[in-house]
Amino acid sequence: MSGLVIVGVDGSASSLVAVEAAAREARWRGAGLRIVHAFRWPPMRVPLGPPVPLPAEGEIWRMVEGLVAEAVGRASAVAPSVEVTHAVVPGEPLTVLEAQSHGAELVVVGSRGMGGFAGLLVGSTAVHLAAHGRCPVLVVRERSERAGPVVLGIDGSPAGASAVDFAFAEAALRGVGLVALHAWTTWNAPVPPPQDPAEPYASRPGVLAQAEESLLGEALAGRRERYPDVPVELRVVHGATREALIEASRAAQLLVVGARGRGGFAGLLLGSVSQAVLHHAHCPVAVVGRPGGR
Repeated sequence: MSGLVIVGVDGSASSLVAVEAAAREARWRGAGLRIVHAFRWPPMRVPLGPPVPLPAEGEIWRMVEGLVAEAVGRASAVAPSVEVTHAVVPGEPLTVLEAQSHGAELVVVGSRGMGGFAGLLVGSTAVHLAAHGRCPVLVVRERSERAGPVVLGIDGSPAGASAVDFAFAEAALRGVGLVALHAWTTWNAPVPPPQDPAEPYASRPGVLAQAEESLLGEALAGRRERYPDVPVELRVVHGATREALIEASRAAQLLVVGARGRGGFAGLLLGSVSQAVLHHAHCPVAVVGRPGGR
């Protein structure tokens, strides 16, 4: 066993889908799987209206043991060869799973849990982990072993290099191709040096597009040689990044993005593009930060 995949469970349908996805990831990686339940009292939302009697402590533990056992059963059914362990850890899910992410290869969570507000597409735990987790975080929305490639969003920032490495490795594990997508507009593209000293604020037509295509090639440098069996499609889109990635996710089995890009405000742990695809992508999303944390 070469590593460990962590999956958070809370008894929700979304978390059970995450368990199945995590089991597949562990099988592909030859890693172990740890199922983690963060226990808090009371372990449920407090409804509006008259007080509702809480279950006795013994009943609570039977409920917790039952949901963990169901998760273990789901994992074993999907990947019988994977070594599965489980832990019930006191604390809030956000802090428990962030702590568990230290030293893990991957943390997997469902997009929606038992808490939060109905109608939100992605819960606070998923967004928090994407920003603070110490390893890549995979957010799964629905049960689906979809066909299609891995789509990688590239912006050329140094922070995005880890996402490039993760996407190539994931495509190799899954045995599928990789679509490397870079979207740009005249507002977010770095302006190249002027071509004519007499016109210091102008560039020849097509210069920005050529620069962005070069950026995509530079971002992938060395990876194609490292993963010769992964077919790669380069896709440069003149348009908004969020919309381009969300559209590309329709035909993908996984979308990979970095936690932070070259735009936005320094100090924010999760960029606007990462947040947008977490909420609106049509496939599971992996958010990858820099190695060792943020």
